[in-house]
Formats: sequence, C-alpha cells, structure tokens
Amino acid sequence: MPTKIIAVANQKGGVGKTTTAVNLSACVAASGLKVLLVDLDPQANATSGLGFEKTPGASSYRPLLGEGTLADKIQATAFANLELVPSEVDLCGADLELARMENHLHRLNGLLRPVAESGRADVIIIDCPPSLALLTLNAFAAADGLLVPLQCEYYALEGVSMLTRVVNQLRDNGVNPRLHLLGILMTMFDSRTNLSHQVVGEVRQHFGEVVFETVVPRTTRLAEAPSFGKPILYYDKYSAGTAAYQLAAQEFVKRIS
Repeated sequence: MPTKIIAVANQKGGVGKTTTAVNLSACVAASGLKVLLVDLDPQANATSGLGFEKTPGASSYRPLLGEGTLADKIQATAFANLELVPSEVDLCGADLELARMENHLHRLNGLLRPVAESGRADVIIIDCPPSLALLTLNAFAAADGLLVPLQCEYYALEGVSMLTRVVNQLRDNGVNPRLHLLGILMTMFDSRTNLSHQVVGEVRQHFGEVVFETVVPRTTRLAEAPSFGKPILYYDKYSAGTAAYQLAAQEFVKRIS
C-alpha cells in the first residue's frame, strides 16, 4: 500500500482535533502500521501529548522555509510504530513567511513526498492548526484525505460545510485533485443528553456513510491522558476512550486501504 497522507482538521478549536490525531495515530500504530504524526499546530499539543518538550528548532518551520528536510525533524516516540515531527512556537510565524514564498501552498507537500516515497511510514497523519490559514491549506494540498473531528454540539454542521467547500475548491482548482473527505468522527459524545443524540443523527442524515460508525465519548480519562504525555491506549488501556479510538482506528485503516 502506498503511503497515505491524512490531514486531521477543523477550523473550530476545542472539538477533539488533537485528541483524535494523537489517539488515532497511536491506535493505528499499535495495530501494526508504521505511523508518522506531523504536529503542524503552533500550540504543539500533539507534541506534549506524546511526552515531548517544546524544543526550539525541532519543528517543521525551517524545512518549510527551504532549510533542511523533514526527515531531519522526525523523532521516535516511546510508543510502538509511532514517530513524530514535533511542533513548537516558531510555527506561529510560518503563515506570514509562507505567504511571501513561491509555491506557497505546496511547501509541505514537497517535504512530505520524499518521506512517503521512502516507505518510512504507512500513514502520515497531520494535526492541523484550528484555522483555515496557510499551514492548514498546505496540509490540504499534501493530503490524500481529510478527517474532521466534530463535537456533538449545536453548531457542529456549520464548520463542516465550510471545510467541505474549501476541499472542493482545492480539488476543482487543481491544487490537489486527490483530496477527499475521508470521514467525520463525532467526538465528546454524552449519551445522557438529547442534544448529543440529535447532533449525531443530523450529521449522519446530512453526510451519510462519510460519518464514522464509532462515536468518541466525553471522558475524564481522555482529558487526563495528555498531561501524562501518553495516548489513551497507554494511559488507561481499558477506558471507554481507548475502546472508541481502537474501533475508530479499525474503520480508519479500512477507509485508507
């Protein structure tokens, strides 16, 4: 199977985007595939969520500006089959710098292609910033598919329609003809509230089979795991969050195969 590149994105913050990127990466890696997680978010939550410090010079910032390769930035993690390109605060300046560069939408694609072609990873997962600025658009221009984590709340659908519009524009304009909506993963589901059930029902009605069968519950253990620098699978193997991300990982692997 050629290496698949998947962007995990939602321009709305606080929807479980990084939680999904980290935990899906860990569960897919634990299933036997080699996974590279690229933390493209200047907040660097995926980096700290895997137990790494925010280290000056460790991110993809310099390679994006043409200094060095992405392979130089890849680090092994403590978790099976999982590698990381960390983030740190210097990525905050990337949007401004990229805007002044030639081929500014394809900088990340140029960095990821040699890594993909080397066979170092079966799947490259990109944790995007919570915006639709240039870093995120670079991820979209490089990706085969887009995975959208969606919080079970009232305004959920609005954000997805904007994302799908951007995906269609990038595809139709020839920026990335491969890009498609791989799936929508409902997060922070609270089975006790009617609202959660209503939102899931509405999203399924609107998007059909694009929506993952698995729904990720809102749990304390999922919220705690990042502060210990571990994915939920390694923090609490028997939690509801672990079960959900393991099931989501199975669906994910089927969709990219």
